[in-house]
Amino acid sequence: MLNVVVLIGRLVRDPELRYTPSGVAVGGFTLAVDRPFTNQQGEREADFIDIVVWRKLAETCANHLSKGRLVAVRGRLQVRSYETQDGQRRRVAEVVADDVRFLDRGPGADRGAAPGSPAGDELADFGDVTGLPDDDIPF
Repeated sequence: MLNVVVLIGRLVRDPELRYTPSGVAVGGFTLAVDRPFTNQQGEREADFIDIVVWRKLAETCANHLSKGRLVAVRGRLQVRSYETQDGQRRRVAEVVADDVRFLDRGPGADRGAAPGSPAGDELADFGDVTGLPDDDIPF
C-alpha cells in the first residue's frame, strides 16, 4: 500500500508549536494550495490543507516559517476522528509531514543561499520549482 502526498503552497498563518506531556514537539500550519484550473468566473481557487509536523521538524518550522512563505511538503494523509465537548463525532483529514522544504527566502535573508540550505540545492528532490507565478497567490 502507498500513502504519499506532495504539496506546494503558501502558509495562511504562522505555524503553531506545542509540546506533548512527555516533551515531544508537535506543530502545525495550514497550507493554501492552488487548484490547477479556474472556476466559471475565471478565478483560481485554493484548497486549505492542515499540515502536522513532529519533533525537530516542528521546531524548525515554528522558528523559520511565517504567513505567506512558500513551502513544499512531503508526507502522508491521515484521517482521524474525535468527539467534541457536546458529544458530536468529527472527522478531520490532515497531512503528517516527513519533509518540509522552504522554497523562498524569508524576510531578512541574504540573496545568496548557501549550498545545502533550504533555499538552495535541496529543492532538486521536488523537481523544478522555479518560475512559479506569484500573481496566482490567493492572499
